[in-house]
Amino acid sequence: MNVLEVENLRKSFGGVKAVDSISFHVREGETVSIIGPNGAGKTTVFNLITGFYKLDEGSVLFRNREITGLSPFRLPRLGMGRTFQNMRLFGELTVFENLLSGMLRKNGYNIFSTLFRTNHYFETESKAEEKARELIDFFHLSGKEDYPANSLPYGEQRRLELARALSIEPNLLLIDEPGAGMNPKEIQDLIETIRAVKERFSLTLLIIEHQMGLVMSLSDRVIVMDFGEKIMEGLPDEVRKDTRVIEAYLGEEFTG
Repeated sequence: MNVLEVENLRKSFGGVKAVDSISFHVREGETVSIIGPNGAGKTTVFNLITGFYKLDEGSVLFRNREITGLSPFRLPRLGMGRTFQNMRLFGELTVFENLLSGMLRKNGYNIFSTLFRTNHYFETESKAEEKARELIDFFHLSGKEDYPANSLPYGEQRRLELARALSIEPNLLLIDEPGAGMNPKEIQDLIETIRAVKERFSLTLLIIEHQMGLVMSLSDRVIVMDFGEKIMEGLPDEVRKDTRVIEAYLGEEFTG
């Protein structure tokens, strides 16, 4: 089953074609990565899929449902989560509060329950807090529940952002450059974290990334973009050896 189907996406800014006729699919349970040089249009593709940008042309289907043009806030309700290249944590809120914020859509109580603190209100809050603590344990953030998010080291902020994205219980998770700014040790830890996350939460993953070690370790398929176009799609080893990819992005060191 295809979880995501992207067909003929086009987007221009002024006279510049940022995305030009991009099509691909992601099957259930897959990890698919999108790579390419800076300015290739990768994040624009994410923004088109998730409704942050309006398509000039094309369509997006999620679990056989047309989602083209839907507002971003509606997609978590359908089971699509996302992280961002530039982290969007609530910096002044605590780790615990950041995780609870991701669960607001599923609280299920109304203003009456909130004002009068009904049993339903307390039961729902208790379940959300229990789930937040499970995520904190899973992502090795125990003991830092009450730390402001912006006080955490960079790698822990990345883990918190991933944990918050998972708090909505997505089927498909779009991850934008999770390895940005990390050293080799942190990259290796991240690879293991993403593998564990995928298995623990039964996820389908679509990843944008520049770190080739991460891409080649995690991906079932790789899509390569350059100047807004898809120039290659295939298995990691096929992409590594493709001359178009080497010329556009990877460099000779990835041919071996």
